[in-house]
Amino acid sequence: MTTTDFATGSPCWIDLGATDTDAAVAFYGAVFGWEYHPFGPEPGGYGAFRSGGRTVAAVGPLTEEGARPSWTVYFATPDAEKTASTVRRAGGTVRVEPGDVGGEGRLAQFTDPVGADFAVWQPGATRGLERTGDPGSLTWIELCTSDVAALVEFYRALFGWTTSDVPLPGGGGVYSLIIPQDGNVGQAQGGMVQLDADSMREEGGPYWHPVFEVADCDATIARVTDNGGKVRMGPEDAEGVGRLAVCLDGSGAEFVVLTSAGE
Repeated sequence: MTTTDFATGSPCWIDLGATDTDAAVAFYGAVFGWEYHPFGPEPGGYGAFRSGGRTVAAVGPLTEEGARPSWTVYFATPDAEKTASTVRRAGGTVRVEPGDVGGEGRLAQFTDPVGADFAVWQPGATRGLERTGDPGSLTWIELCTSDVAALVEFYRALFGWTTSDVPLPGGGGVYSLIIPQDGNVGQAQGGMVQLDADSMREEGGPYWHPVFEVADCDATIARVTDNGGKVRMGPEDAEGVGRLAVCLDGSGAEFVVLTSAGE
């Protein structure tokens, strides 16, 4: 489960690149009850989503030409420049060079060797998300890719991750749990799943997506569809995990909602 310990390589921030920030604010406010707090005076600019007064995500307008709406996962690093150098040596791409964000921290954005975009955050005044694992907040992150094996060593070089494979139901392959440096399986914070080439073409390439904990999966997906979103898969029960559904917001950005087993 995602935590706020901000250890190296742990998910520490997520933001949504939106074509219409106001529409995204309305959608996620209706689905999760999030409140939007802008970081600047410009209408439709970058700002935080908060739940119970604590930051759970952020949203802002798309900035890259040709980009489509999607969530970006940021991983904690003590040194963004060093991480960027490692990305290059390990076969990834630096899309946005490390840079300061007004004293709040330093960020850089990358693409892994198979094609999934992600980012890192070196904390300054802002360490990262203030709430995780609770209903209405990030609880897990997941990489959908065409070649898990090619990425295990890449992410190990960046963050010291190890992985543990568990079988998928029905003989559908394996799911690779992401275990933080010096951690154990019980501290897994995400997973990698391999999709076939046709699925990857349909998706436009590999991608990371967030999993949000919710108190009631079925009630949440009803709010998704009532507010212009779609359900791509589910809801379904996953033994030992909980009840989940893969959803799209009104602009097509993908996310997962999960009511964990025992919640």
